[in-house]
Amino acid sequence: MKLRIATCQFPVDRDVERNCRYICRQMKSATRQGAHVVHFSEACLSGYAGKEFDSHRELNWQLLHAKTQLIIDLAKQLGVWVILGSSHQLSKRHKPHNSLYIINDRGAIVDRYDKMFCTGDASSRTGDLKHYSPGNHFSVFSIKGIRCGALICHDFRYDELYRQYKKIGVQVMFHSYHNGHSTKKQVHSRKNIWGMIVPPTMQTYAANNYMWISANNTSAPHGSWPSFFVLPDGYINGRLTCHRPGVLLSTINTDTKFYDASANWRNRAFKGVFHSGKLVQDPRSRRRTTI
Repeated sequence: MKLRIATCQFPVDRDVERNCRYICRQMKSATRQGAHVVHFSEACLSGYAGKEFDSHRELNWQLLHAKTQLIIDLAKQLGVWVILGSSHQLSKRHKPHNSLYIINDRGAIVDRYDKMFCTGDASSRTGDLKHYSPGNHFSVFSIKGIRCGALICHDFRYDELYRQYKKIGVQVMFHSYHNGHSTKKQVHSRKNIWGMIVPPTMQTYAANNYMWISANNTSAPHGSWPSFFVLPDGYINGRLTCHRPGVLLSTINTDTKFYDASANWRNRAFKGVFHSGKLVQDPRSRRRTTI
């Protein structure tokens, strides 16, 4: 089975209308190039609270809902799936979710992934938790017969999420990030580890779980890495350019075989059997404090 994925980036801003124009242009561009699914970055429509704006009190929810519907209608018109990052409004005084809407090619929201691991401490007054309510569910959906999942940014710090998605048969991960609006000094600071650890972590997760990964980012300067796509053996087979809007097209074929070092024993490890092969029964094996 084949799936053509468009991994998109543009400079996400607090201006919902501007963000929407970028999204629609890139949806049309990706569709002209034969994409079956168009993947956008974290909070790409609403803007990211704490970065693009200080509080969701500044967000025009009516406008956001109208532009979300416009994108849903365009997905139906183009016949393309869309993974759309945005804020999802909750009732009363609850903070919104940081979400990915999963929109199918018939113009229906088939699921919504809500970021489970928001940054911040137990007080919920720092990081993402100052602005967002965490989710508690996995999102699994099929596009052209291929089982897909979704995660957002800081979720990458928890390999348990990738392992769980693998256990339930996910083959392709759409992992949306937002890392931008920093100064050059901040990006090149010793304290900025994101550009050094995010791509190799995605490569490791892809190889350990035999999974394709679409990992995008905002292109707003200054960011620590550009959007990229990883194959199931951990190889990055395409990346965009930092700080430039772009659409990266990648075609996956589930019939193509990649090197999978843990294929023989991964399922046993899932069940708590932490060794390959057959254990020996030998007193010299049991004695661990002697030569």
